[in-house]
Amino acid sequence: MSDPFFQPVSGFELPRFAGVPTFMRLPHLLPDHARYGDVDVGIIGVPWDSGTTNRPGPRHGPRQLRDASTMIRAQHAVSGVRPFEALNCADLGDVGPNPADIADSMERITTFYKGVVDAGITPLTAGGDHLTSLPVLRAVAKDGPLGMVHFDSHTDLFHSYFNGQMYTHGTPFRRAVEEGLLDPKRVVQIGLRGSMYDSEDRDFAKAEGIRLILIEEFFERGVADVMAEAREIVGEKPTYVSYDIDFVDPTFAPGTGTPEVGGPNSYQALQVGRELEGVNIVGADMVEVSPPFDASGNTAFLGVSIMFEILCVMAAGRAS
Repeated sequence: MSDPFFQPVSGFELPRFAGVPTFMRLPHLLPDHARYGDVDVGIIGVPWDSGTTNRPGPRHGPRQLRDASTMIRAQHAVSGVRPFEALNCADLGDVGPNPADIADSMERITTFYKGVVDAGITPLTAGGDHLTSLPVLRAVAKDGPLGMVHFDSHTDLFHSYFNGQMYTHGTPFRRAVEEGLLDPKRVVQIGLRGSMYDSEDRDFAKAEGIRLILIEEFFERGVADVMAEAREIVGEKPTYVSYDIDFVDPTFAPGTGTPEVGGPNSYQALQVGRELEGVNIVGADMVEVSPPFDASGNTAFLGVSIMFEILCVMAAGRAS
């Protein structure tokens, strides 16, 4: 039986444009709430983009994603999964970053997520730029290195930027491999494309055993075949899912800091999420939604729709 406390507010009870927005209209819980320990999946905002090296703005992503998420309803249209009945879900609020200090912000994020993980809650994150994933992984990978399915047009595997700056949104997964947070042989990166500085990031991936699926291979093989390989790579062990909205072609998702043309459409963006079914997801994020570059809010709506797909996969896994 589903818990009435954790059900989202229905659009039949309160119009979707009314009320204080929370992620998917779920209850907002702080750690001292009596029901905090009953949460299965916590949706968390990380309004931080200090790792951005070009167009800033993802610090505003969680707020726009929350607002857009009021359009999410209770049931998946294809699978019939009702995630809010299978899982106790809640909006756990935002991590308060330090916009003037990258190291302090990362420490704050990791501390917040350690509390979430210690409470037995699976985090679903709304970023934030992609550096957000690193401090989250430092908490989620507490029991050993994780596999990862990573949707992106960039590898984010660079050693450093600007003469030795080690922490940018182009370096998080290089650091995660070095720190033993990810098992590189259980990491697959999907959708890579665009012009390049050089091949340093791809050379590192090849040396470490990370599977790179460039966009040409993605389109040639199709979603189902590519995702079957992704599931095989990560296997049944704990896996993190990181989804950069710039995986999607900017025609459909212009609101991002580093867009790359020639990517998947919005339907394919949902498809890859659905094809995660069977993956042992212990955490996931949606990053790089940058509201200043899409005043329409369509990028954010696509972002939360993808988050709903991932949530439904989590719910299906719990039911199986």
